[in-house]
Amino acid sequence: MSDLSIPHGTWPSPISADDVARGVRRMAFPSVVGDEIWWEEERPEESGRATVMRRAPDGTVTELLRAPWGVGTRVHEYGGRSYLPVPRRDDKALTHMGIAFANAEDQRLYLLDHDATVPVPLTPQPEAPGALRYADPALSADGKHLFCVREEHTGGKVHRSIVTVPLSGRASHDPSAVRVLVSGADFYASPVPSPDGNRLAYVRWNHPLMPWDGTELRLATLGEEGVTREFRLKGSSDESVLSPTWAGADTLYLASDWPGHWNLYQAGVHGQAIALYPAEEEFHAPPGRLGHRSFTVLDSGHVVALHGTGDLTPSVYDPDTLELTPVATDLTSWSQIDGDGRTVVALAASATRPQCLVRLTPGSGRVEVLRESLETVPEAAYLPVPEHVTLPGRYGSRVHANVYRPTHPEADTEGPAPYVVWAHGGPVSHATHELDLAKAYFTSRGIGVVDVNYGGSTGYGRSYRARVRKEWGVVDVEDTAAAARALVEQGIADPRRLAVRGPSAGGFTALLSLTGDTFACGVSYFGVADLLSLAETTHDFESRFLDSLVGTLPGFSERYKERSPINRTEEIDVPVLLLQGTDDPVVTPDQAHAMATALGERAVPHALLEFEGEGHGFRSAESRVRALEAELALYAHVFGFETDVEPLTLSTEPPPPRPGPETPAAPENTGEDSEANPPGETETEESGTAEGPVPRP
Repeated sequence: MSDLSIPHGTWPSPISADDVARGVRRMAFPSVVGDEIWWEEERPEESGRATVMRRAPDGTVTELLRAPWGVGTRVHEYGGRSYLPVPRRDDKALTHMGIAFANAEDQRLYLLDHDATVPVPLTPQPEAPGALRYADPALSADGKHLFCVREEHTGGKVHRSIVTVPLSGRASHDPSAVRVLVSGADFYASPVPSPDGNRLAYVRWNHPLMPWDGTELRLATLGEEGVTREFRLKGSSDESVLSPTWAGADTLYLASDWPGHWNLYQAGVHGQAIALYPAEEEFHAPPGRLGHRSFTVLDSGHVVALHGTGDLTPSVYDPDTLELTPVATDLTSWSQIDGDGRTVVALAASATRPQCLVRLTPGSGRVEVLRESLETVPEAAYLPVPEHVTLPGRYGSRVHANVYRPTHPEADTEGPAPYVVWAHGGPVSHATHELDLAKAYFTSRGIGVVDVNYGGSTGYGRSYRARVRKEWGVVDVEDTAAAARALVEQGIADPRRLAVRGPSAGGFTALLSLTGDTFACGVSYFGVADLLSLAETTHDFESRFLDSLVGTLPGFSERYKERSPINRTEEIDVPVLLLQGTDDPVVTPDQAHAMATALGERAVPHALLEFEGEGHGFRSAESRVRALEAELALYAHVFGFETDVEPLTLSTEPPPPRPGPETPAAPENTGEDSEANPPGETETEESGTAEGPVPRP
């Protein structure tokens, strides 16, 4: 069939916003024990409720948690692993697997026995809703307790500790049964008891550090009296140590970025840690969410590890030969690995295949797809294939980016295309090659996308992450513009039809990018507009993040003002779309409203769309559809093409004042992540982004 020569932006596409928003059931944190597999799975048609699924040995898949129950922790607001399979014995002394989980609504831990339908509580009811939160559970050696990170919100302050919770349920009515083992640090992660139950390993760090800046791996002796003889095994303020994993009673595996990248190490309970496979690659994903692991140890002593630059793929490490053997697979973006010593499960995707739950048999290298996040995938001819490019930045620096050209089986319009530069959230995160229908929504219509891993992004080593230190709002903005200019110079992108968009930290980058002369319009998804306000109102986990990104307060208050988009609106003369959730505790809704007000006072065309009940990221399908169609409508208006979505009404007047209090009280914060995005991100992490602290829309 002959190619259609019609304007970019008007190519007929079978991919609707509804397809993007409603079709994806994002999965997270797979677990395996023998022939049984569990995982978290979102329900976008139920306002993003997440449940736990189980795959039986015969392949039967069952949803374990029915509404109104939902799995999800709000520890660190971005959450993380919220459930764990636990062994239970029936009256015939037969062992079956139940699940312990954090309920999204009240944040209490519950136990759902095998074949039960109603969970029973494991932890006490807190004095205030959501004031006691639990995450990153691990099973005790005797199978009778859970080790967890607990976060307590009292009197406007946040306290964290490592606790044990009995699986008997006694703590549900006796709070003293929740035993505090370790406290005093600002943050904790990865509490893991040794197989013999005699030791506890865990990770901790303190403000103003973030977990990718510096952490300590601590080791302690477990006994009746609690923990004793505690000491630092590895890590410092300049070394990020992650995911301690026992490989016997006296040996640990871990990831450390001491050599410049997160590499694998082996450590005995005494003595120096040894690098297993030094390489200028990452062997761990960014630690934005608790419980996210990138390697697992087998009973044979081999290690299945995810590694790479940007995207991670699996290999098997042999400690006897010191060889790292890649696993043959067409899936190019792997994450969240887990194993029981023999079988390995993970999440994986590619540019043309959606997120999948996979089972890897290390001995044979067989990769079996068990479930996909999309029931139907558009024809491959409509799906863009990313081109990883390294572009020149300021002063000869390198800028990593993924270019998605307009893709259509029948349309081929001559001349450079309009392009949208995507600035990912984080800013300590990165864009991957995973299939993302949101990108295909635009590229199948003739609008190109370039996803920029600007300076500060993970996936390229500690020095690349460090480029953003004290330079947030400068390096990321320069790299974003550099990517757009490079495509223009190559004749790929139309210099008059360039847009920029981003979520959260990426929204901050997008808004600041509009102060230059590169972009014709911009879109901010719950983006930061006022750095001083962010420092005052954001949640505890990120309350000192700006120390490293911008500078410590009050000494650098002028720099905060200079880099805040709210104070740079006199430099913005192009249309702006602001998309914001009304219940966002991370970037509070007053930021978007203040930005719209400042733009309106200068008569700059803008639109502020607020999404009732949404947090840091949009979980409901309705919200996602509305946001995506509004974004397309903005491009149609600015770039001058017709589209099939409702036109976007732009205003040149300030919006009416916001009613009521603008910042929720700490105990009621419902920061969401399934990025958060986590989700993470919890808010849903959009496909195509490595797990980091700030999710995609």
